[in-house]
Amino acid sequence: MTPRITPQNWNYPTTIRFGCGRINELGGICRELGMSAPLLVTDPQLATLPPVQDALAACLKADLRTALYHDIQSNPLEHHVAAGVAVLRAGNHDGVIALGGGSALDAGKAIALMAGQTRPLFDFEDRADWWTRVDEAGMVPVAAVPTTAGTGSEVGRAAVITDEQARIKKIIFHPRMLPERVILDPQVTLGMPPALTAAVGMDALSHALEAFCSPVFHPMAQGIAVEAMRLIHEHLESAFKDGDNIEARAHMQVAATMGATAFQKGLGAMHAMSHPCGAVLGTHHGLTNAVVMPYVLIFNRAAVAPQMDYLARTLGLSKPGFAGVLAWIMELREMLNIPTTLATLGVQVEHIEQLAPMAVADPSAATNPVELTLGDAKRLFKDAIKGRL
Repeated sequence: MTPRITPQNWNYPTTIRFGCGRINELGGICRELGMSAPLLVTDPQLATLPPVQDALAACLKADLRTALYHDIQSNPLEHHVAAGVAVLRAGNHDGVIALGGGSALDAGKAIALMAGQTRPLFDFEDRADWWTRVDEAGMVPVAAVPTTAGTGSEVGRAAVITDEQARIKKIIFHPRMLPERVILDPQVTLGMPPALTAAVGMDALSHALEAFCSPVFHPMAQGIAVEAMRLIHEHLESAFKDGDNIEARAHMQVAATMGATAFQKGLGAMHAMSHPCGAVLGTHHGLTNAVVMPYVLIFNRAAVAPQMDYLARTLGLSKPGFAGVLAWIMELREMLNIPTTLATLGVQVEHIEQLAPMAVADPSAATNPVELTLGDAKRLFKDAIKGRL
């Protein structure tokens, strides 16, 4: 089946080429960015699969001297970035192709940032004006090719990297970390297994939903968040049940990009809880967001009731208001086989004393519609572990 939508070129929030088969344009895109010797950054699982081989073939056709770096993991660590920078410098590479899920995209963007820096990575954490410490001349351009439909890191100006000593996820930020070119090719997502489709799809939903609920005034992001949720409402189930449904895959890929564009408006307690779980226990980010989603939504209920009224009407849910949105999320999680408790992911009550303060300190907590206190965080973790809604 071919999608009813045709290939498109977009210029917001960066230059995006959308459509089936557009990975074949990668070589020309790298040339546009002045690359002659890109470093392709991906993960070990993808390294031998068709999307990477197609990307390398496109680069070869454009006569680019391309090398492959894939020594990263889910929830990438500082040393993964440092090793990638060493490969980039040793090979005199002049750009980065970041290809894969959120971890590969974040690692690739961080490697490109650090290509010519003399300060350590975490000197560029998203605090105050730390981004101004970056020597912009030491950065190299990035072309991003997402192979999942969740994080939206391809349109982000930041990378989430774990400080392995402190065991804390830190956000590295610079405005020029936004990739200069993005390829959204739904064909590269066709091999994604159902469980991963579910986890990353719920991650995209968490981005749009938390941005939508954020109290920050940003009407453009608000509108993008709503449309992203409409696309997810209409297409996630189809993508999960039929992995070869290219139309559903295409819409989910766009929804993920939109969710990440929308969260310029801020995130919330879902991400504040998920980040420490990933840093300390290695849980999958999207899956963790999916598990905690209803617990956080209920915690925020009094502050988000008007938004939920609007969302339920917009999505055409069978029940109105907050109850309708919550019922949709619960039904969606059940259909996608999402676990109902954090305990299923290995998070135990004894971890709360470590995780709760990290959640409160996480930058995402600042834009939760209800203030997240230490006591609140402890209760939320305990409820999510025990399954108490």
